[in-house]
Amino acid sequence: MMKNLILITITIILITGCAGVEKKEKKEKFKYERIKDNSDAMPDNNPNEIKVTLNSFDNMIYDKNKIEVSSGKKIVLTLNHKGKISKEFMGHNFVLLKKGINVDEFAKKAVLAKSNDYIPNSDETIAYTKMIGGGESTTVSFSAPEAGVYNYICTFPGHYMIMRGELIVN
Repeated sequence: MMKNLILITITIILITGCAGVEKKEKKEKFKYERIKDNSDAMPDNNPNEIKVTLNSFDNMIYDKNKIEVSSGKKIVLTLNHKGKISKEFMGHNFVLLKKGINVDEFAKKAVLAKSNDYIPNSDETIAYTKMIGGGESTTVSFSAPEAGVYNYICTFPGHYMIMRGELIVN
């Protein structure tokens, strides 16, 4: 009898003692994924201007690998770095190359241009942004070139292999 009373008392203490303990929520790990966005280029109030947002991440990807625009329009491209790592270690930029430029050859030149945000002094680009780090944004405006397919890349060393896409001008 005494044994049962002690067991019941201990059980009650444990139950009431545990009732006040809050469960710690598990922190969900951040997951990067490439999203499909049908609104690659969004016209603003100005019919001759197209606003494009391109996001980049710490795992070296752009959220778009294809952007379609119309020839002759003014393009206002905003590059966002959604990661957290500084530009010294995980910098990103947007570099639009002229038609026919060999991406690999251009990237080799870019590696040597650290003092200029990895943009070589050449006439092989149409437009480019400055190098940005985690949490930063930058914008560049340029006129859409003639109809065709143009490559864009990130010129931070080693990134161009993954961080690349096509600007398709209709």
